[in-house]
Amino acid sequence: MRFTALSLAISSILTTQAVVADEHTEDLQDVVVEAEGGTSPAVTTAPMDGASSGIPGDAADFLRDINGVSGIRMGGQGIDPIIRGQSQNRLNILMDGAYIHGGCPNRMDPPTAYSAMESYDSVTVIKGSQTVIYGGGGSGGTVLFERNAPKFEQGKPYLGSAEVGYKSNSQTKEASVDVAAGTELGFARGIIGYKDADNYEDGDGNEVRSAFTKQSGNLILGYTPDTHKLLQLNLEATREDDALYAGAGMDSPMSDADNIRLKYEQNDQVGPFSAIKAEIYSSEVDHLMDNYSLRELTAPMRMSVPTTSDTRGGRLLADLMLGETTLTVGFDIQNNERDADRFSGMANMEPTSLQSIMWPGAELEQTGIFMELSQPIGTLDRVKAGLRYDRVDASISRGDEKPDLGPSPTPNNLYAAYYADTSDETTENNVGGFVQYEREVGDGTFYTGFSRSVRTADSTERYLASFSRNMMTMMDMSWVGNPELEPEKHHQLEAGLRWQGSAWDTDVSVFYNDVSDYILRDKARGQDGILVANGTANIYRNVDAEFYGIEWEGGYQIMESLSTTASLAYVRAENTTDDRNIAQIAPLEATIGMEYTMGALEFGGNLRMNAEQTRADLENGSGQDVQETPGWGVIDLYGSYEIAEAAEVSFGIDNLLDKSYAYHVNRANADPFNPEAIQVNEPGREVWVKAGVRF
Repeated sequence: MRFTALSLAISSILTTQAVVADEHTEDLQDVVVEAEGGTSPAVTTAPMDGASSGIPGDAADFLRDINGVSGIRMGGQGIDPIIRGQSQNRLNILMDGAYIHGGCPNRMDPPTAYSAMESYDSVTVIKGSQTVIYGGGGSGGTVLFERNAPKFEQGKPYLGSAEVGYKSNSQTKEASVDVAAGTELGFARGIIGYKDADNYEDGDGNEVRSAFTKQSGNLILGYTPDTHKLLQLNLEATREDDALYAGAGMDSPMSDADNIRLKYEQNDQVGPFSAIKAEIYSSEVDHLMDNYSLRELTAPMRMSVPTTSDTRGGRLLADLMLGETTLTVGFDIQNNERDADRFSGMANMEPTSLQSIMWPGAELEQTGIFMELSQPIGTLDRVKAGLRYDRVDASISRGDEKPDLGPSPTPNNLYAAYYADTSDETTENNVGGFVQYEREVGDGTFYTGFSRSVRTADSTERYLASFSRNMMTMMDMSWVGNPELEPEKHHQLEAGLRWQGSAWDTDVSVFYNDVSDYILRDKARGQDGILVANGTANIYRNVDAEFYGIEWEGGYQIMESLSTTASLAYVRAENTTDDRNIAQIAPLEATIGMEYTMGALEFGGNLRMNAEQTRADLENGSGQDVQETPGWGVIDLYGSYEIAEAAEVSFGIDNLLDKSYAYHVNRANADPFNPEAIQVNEPGREVWVKAGVRF
């Protein structure tokens, strides 16, 4: 009902405003209905086509080049980003204003798996909790993949680009075409992309299951009655086939996403508002995983898990100019419905018996209202502040449904066996906000801030009902969500400095995050509120935790044609309730880079390093860390040459010395029938080349 009301409100704005035409006096890019970013410390904006980026497996692989951002690898793509030790829905990840939630409970397909890189112009990473306008939670940060409206030259009503690329080792082939045409009244833009990759080899020559094929298509229609206004419709489809995962007990024969976005932006006066923005979006994800169609069967039974994840939402926000104060007000809504069933069958038969109802019609609806202001104080100081309220409604529709197999319990019976609680409809009222002070100091900006953000449990943490028990040995490998989880409360302190000198620049941030009711995935050992004590089943519980760390990066222009950069990031995280390390935390990371430019020719190189991670969660731990990971260093080289004004070729060698290494956070094969589960290694030496033209 609330989503319908939001749709009607936004639709009335679109209908009213889209038929109004004014003088062509301003550029639409001046719309300022989003939080300020890009100039503050702990905010990074990067183009999606940098010469040094090579050919990443997906957008999250690209994000790992940003200081302070890690990523969990299970295969060749589907990398799950981590910022400041926080991942999953502790990050707000928006694709051109829309949320997309994956269809795999094991996160084969995080949101970034559906963000085709060729269809986005830039990505902005806002670390920590520095804004309230992109949704509740977001304690680790906010990631915005963004598209720009095309700009046509006078007398040229079209523009476009095409690119092809190839990467050795995995034999990756990719191609994309982006074409737009239009007039001052509107435009049409079409983007298609294709990527095909085989398994790669690590530095020891071992083949790593990582192959996949991905296709994407976008149709964007824009109406611009004048330069103040934009009405835009985006139809997007992503198709992924035969994705192999070394870090999971299953592969994915198919993963499809269909997305619709409708947005309206206006940057001139609308009643009392100086600018407005309205968005509606819908995403439908169909995902299939199994343990037999793409790999040799090692388990005694065939298993298949078809899933769906449907998300609808919208946002309406507006700017009020109160003297020198900018006040942004708005509300948003997000509704996600998920279903996942696991079917089983004999080794020589198609799995047709319903063995577990993994997501039993799980529904989460979050409705929020927010305000955010930016207030200058004199000529050097500025205060930013935001306040947000969210109502969360969570429920399941299949809690009492009995699977086909006799030993398999209903989801509610499974919850009761582990937590003594069954699932009822749950409502939360969550309040978060931040206050931040900035001061111009010479050629730089100093800032400090405090924030509170509240994250609700997601469908997996709250409602997963994966019953798995070996009836011969009675080993319990079940994975059970906890319907009674409290939402996480993050209270963060942060300070930083960004300085831009004549020949050098630096950006440093330090942060401390005290978390109440942190949602921990753990093993069942009879902890407080846990009725099972077998040490093998996966459960969720609330604990207290703390995160703290530092991020630094800087650059120095040695001469006009030669520059150097360096960075480091460190996070430490502890479960203070149990005096244990928290799993999946990257160690100290550092990079050193150098770049040389000579006319149309550019060369560069990076040394990427990770220290040894000794703070793993191993003894009586959660089972999420594989080992204490050794440190490593890897050299990457790259270059580019501008053949003509509108044509360029770029090339490089990743992992020049063919090092065998793995990020600490990389996943291990979760198959209980595979006794040699190890971390997924990164690719060995890879030579890549790509060429592009603009027209």
